[in-house]
Amino acid sequence: MKKAYKTEVLLTATQQQKANQTIGVCRYVYNLYLETAQNHYKETKKHLSGFDFSKWLNNVHTQQNDKWIKDVSSKAVKQSIMNGDRAFKNFFKGVSKFPRFKKKKNEDVKAYFPKNNATDLTVERHRIKIPTFGWVRLKEFRYIPSNAKVIHCTLSKKAGRYFISVLCEVTKRQTTYEYETEGIGVDLGLKEFAVCSNQLIFENVNKQERIIKLEKRLKRQQRKLSRSVEQNKNRKRGEFCARNRQKQLLVVQKLHARLANMRKEYIRFVVGVLVKTKPAYIAIEDLNVTGMMKNRHLSRAIASQNFKQFRDFLTVKCLEIGIEIRLVDRWFPSSKCCSSCGEKNVGLSLADRIFTCEHCGLEMDRDFNASLNLQYTKKYTVLTE
Repeated sequence: MKKAYKTEVLLTATQQQKANQTIGVCRYVYNLYLETAQNHYKETKKHLSGFDFSKWLNNVHTQQNDKWIKDVSSKAVKQSIMNGDRAFKNFFKGVSKFPRFKKKKNEDVKAYFPKNNATDLTVERHRIKIPTFGWVRLKEFRYIPSNAKVIHCTLSKKAGRYFISVLCEVTKRQTTYEYETEGIGVDLGLKEFAVCSNQLIFENVNKQERIIKLEKRLKRQQRKLSRSVEQNKNRKRGEFCARNRQKQLLVVQKLHARLANMRKEYIRFVVGVLVKTKPAYIAIEDLNVTGMMKNRHLSRAIASQNFKQFRDFLTVKCLEIGIEIRLVDRWFPSSKCCSSCGEKNVGLSLADRIFTCEHCGLEMDRDFNASLNLQYTKKYTVLTE
């Protein structure tokens, strides 16, 4: 099976300059393709494929303009073009929204490097050989398996740090999973991150003091960055030095990255605890996060919970071990149904934290009642990927 390993790399000054140049060229070519494809569609009503644009870029455009595009890896440039082509095709299919231009400050561009030669992407204990870069030092030793077959890698930059993601072909573990406890129903929410049917409760990480202090610090630094932009937006180019503004932007990026890493690590902790109980299955609800985000009073709290990331991490871990992961339909009324008699409480509102059944008189926490309904429901879909 294919498995990706992402870790931080320690680049030299020369390698950092080359990485910045490669990522910058990939972003420029991606935006150039979007602009050219839009103009081509307005004139001809036909989509400009990535292959046709690549031919024009290599044979016509770089011969007259932007010759510095050829200074970086051609494979990375070609992949950025194909990423733009895929974005347009997904838009035409109705899968995604209209592709947008990539900004430098968002740092969402990756440089792609395939394995062209036998010596490319050679992995050792503490380093990896990247095409056009040479040997690059890994921050975490022995994290990437040296005996696995490497397919390709991508180099990215986030908040002043450089990361590499290596896709490998590894052998799947042929172990038989034996459960020790009954199945678990997991109800996700805002008051508590997760309430499980085995009485495990995971608190909301965003209510912890360390997160609250970091968010206040981020708010102050964002105001400082905003003042810097407002003071200089009406000046002409070259009349002021933007170096301090770039420094402040890096401060904001580091705070964003730190918050994201803390939330991601907490999700990994929750997944690890659930898996270590060795349940027969884990049942979760297919939440409509996009619809939930339309509530402007709760959208920020919902976004910071990272429900989609939790589902992805849990699915990957369960499939790797052999635990059955059950996905319950999003319209299943898990919170409004009684876990004892099945009677539905139609008048239950979001403010009611205690579920009361008028039919059998059951009273319990609404989140725990929902987790029990998820555990014992017969209508679900078993995830396989």
